[in-house]
Amino acid sequence: MDPVAALEEIAFLLERDRASAYKSKAFRRAAEIIRPLDAEEVAARVGDGRLKRTAGIGDSTLAVIAQAVEGGVPARLAELRAKAGLSPEGARTGLRAQLRGDLHSHTDWSDGTTSLETMARAAEALDLEYLAVTDHSPSLRVANGLSAERLTAQRHAIAEAAAGAGGIRLLRGIEVDIMLDGTLDQTPEMLDGLDVVVASVHSKLRTEAPEMTKRMLRAIADPHTNVLGHCTGRLVEGARGTRPPSTFDAQPVFEACAEHGVAVEINSRPERQDPPDELIAVALEAGCLFSIDSDAHAPGHLTFLELGAARATANGVPAERIVTTWPVERLLEWSRDRSA
Repeated sequence: MDPVAALEEIAFLLERDRASAYKSKAFRRAAEIIRPLDAEEVAARVGDGRLKRTAGIGDSTLAVIAQAVEGGVPARLAELRAKAGLSPEGARTGLRAQLRGDLHSHTDWSDGTTSLETMARAAEALDLEYLAVTDHSPSLRVANGLSAERLTAQRHAIAEAAAGAGGIRLLRGIEVDIMLDGTLDQTPEMLDGLDVVVASVHSKLRTEAPEMTKRMLRAIADPHTNVLGHCTGRLVEGARGTRPPSTFDAQPVFEACAEHGVAVEINSRPERQDPPDELIAVALEAGCLFSIDSDAHAPGHLTFLELGAARATANGVPAERIVTTWPVERLLEWSRDRSA
């Protein structure tokens, strides 16, 4: 097995389990150390002890590299794959195997932990064909939201990263705040230049249902909106504690999504699990499209797609109504059609 791939997958799976950041960083750092070396050189340095004496290579990472060089799946990786519900070979099955992309991810331009390039490599390693970079809009200051000027700069950075990204297609996107009056937190001119717009409520989540419903309906009707992100804003577990879902009239909201071709996000983060199952059922009955997204803030969070796919399957969401199973050209035709 390729030792670099083994180290990176372990880092992903540790982040998926929300292990301490230093653990995943140790495996990712070891991968960067040996990445420039060819297979023979790595094997030679394992054999003569040089790798053991290399700064940044500890006992755990050395064991993974040595076992990978021998041709097998390292024990640590096999253990983490089993915990994640993957086959010993790491094969993805069912709906997750049909997912081609992810329309909701964050980088260190806003509140993510890593660069565009690192997120792109991670998505490619997980066999995704496209990844939308959707950092936050300016009103979410706590998340270092992007002003129009910073969003313009990021669009150029995405183009540069895409040029060297290999097999992954990077899409220019944003997670734009739905303001109190239902408008989107970025200028129409800036939104016109993006491939994907995820619109989410982040503020005043306890607004009364009639007002929240009007707020969401106006955002859904905006021709720039492609995906309605984590629609209830609930938190069901995790370090931030729990938070009840916001209240709104689900029937007209999801009927509007179906009418306007806006996909309802199945947010894969374990602390969100949003929408709740009963709302997925309402959205299904209303005829909605769906988008299974990771809402990744670190490379390993991209593996949350496994959880989102499992929820979609359990709730009977057909693959053909999930936009992230579509090829990228069909996806872009759909996303751009609203603002045309």
